[in-house]
Amino acid sequence: MDEHFMKERPVFPLITSMALPMVISMLVNSLYNIVDGFFVAQISEDAMTALSLVYPVQNLINAVAIGFGVGLNAVISFHLGAEDRETANIAAAHGFAFAVLHGAVMTVGSLAVLPAFLRMFTSSDAVVDLGVRYGRIVFAFSLVTMLSLSFEKLFQSVGRMKVTMTSLLCGCIANIILDPLLISGIGFFPEMGIEGAAAATVIGQVLTVAVYLAVYLGRSFPIQLRWKYLVRNRAIDRRLYAVGVPAMLNLALPSLLVSCLNALLTAYAQSYVVILGIYYKLQTFLYLPANGIVQGMRPVIGYNFGAGEYGRVKKIYEVTLRMCGAIMALGTVVCLLASGQLVGLYTDSPETIAAGQTALRIISAGFLISAVSVTTSGALEGLGKGTQSLVISVCRYVAVIIPAAFVLSRLWGPVGVWHAFWVTEAVTAAIAAVVYRRSVEMP
Repeated sequence: MDEHFMKERPVFPLITSMALPMVISMLVNSLYNIVDGFFVAQISEDAMTALSLVYPVQNLINAVAIGFGVGLNAVISFHLGAEDRETANIAAAHGFAFAVLHGAVMTVGSLAVLPAFLRMFTSSDAVVDLGVRYGRIVFAFSLVTMLSLSFEKLFQSVGRMKVTMTSLLCGCIANIILDPLLISGIGFFPEMGIEGAAAATVIGQVLTVAVYLAVYLGRSFPIQLRWKYLVRNRAIDRRLYAVGVPAMLNLALPSLLVSCLNALLTAYAQSYVVILGIYYKLQTFLYLPANGIVQGMRPVIGYNFGAGEYGRVKKIYEVTLRMCGAIMALGTVVCLLASGQLVGLYTDSPETIAAGQTALRIISAGFLISAVSVTTSGALEGLGKGTQSLVISVCRYVAVIIPAAFVLSRLWGPVGVWHAFWVTEAVTAAIAAVVYRRSVEMP
């Protein structure tokens, strides 16, 4: 396939065609997260709490994998746009070598720190035990996570979004099907409880990698992963990490945020930790489709930037912003009208449902304005400006929300934590607009 279509097709149809496969796969992935949480919640509220507490470590591993993949995507797309295929091949080979290294480090590190990490947030031995039992299976396959997401970004960089969609759908659908079978022991499947949820996750990830490998080996592909491209090239390595490290931090910062918010909320009641965990399960159904649009935009904006098509770069950003805004507006309406029903998917406790309903309605006030920071951060990463993107994420996940949550919780209790979300989105959107305008200077 000739990737020149990324600078020739009209912008809106191009972004739509690139983003739609990712939006579909992100929606299915979101459905998996909701289904996974639903079946884990059937085990016990302790199991749901354990899953919520493990989430930051799990998100950190995904952050390293996706973040470095964003760097890989940006570098490959830029050099393809500049018609320098040799350098693009070198970047791909180096990127996969680093992904293997990252996978090994994350496996050892996550398994080592998990028990102590969980005990920072709960004194319940049952919750710690459930978290360790889940985490030791999922984290043992960190290398698979790294390879899966590296393949995802590799295929995206050349515009083959349908392959990415197919691979993700295979993994997510397998996960959704296996969750109840392995958790509850339906038919000839053993009853594994929370380990069943972890096993379903791992099997889905392995299947995703298998599909990527089958497509890569079975068809011609514009980027070649060959040993001969593992030549010493410090300039490429610096560029991979110059975009990848800020992108990793962008995605890792939510883990820090969730940990800090959990620490604030545990002072009131464990149910608020559960509500926060439920919110992050539900918000994936909203933000992952928006991120799917951003993923579709990244290789296109990077390719056009490399090709010197600066007018198209501006239009690509504007179209993506409008598309993300439409998704966020829809999510706001859903959360306002069905917040109680959504929280009720995860708990039968009337008190938790009532408190969760309040939380969702307050937090959703910031959804629409968050489209600005989500789109801007993704655009800057696609343009290879990882540090500027990191500035936006630091504001969104650390510099504004954590102090705001601390102060507002002292004024209004746990409800103050929920108000900190929309306050942060408004402040960060203003900062993102300024950062983008100052960072993207084109002829």
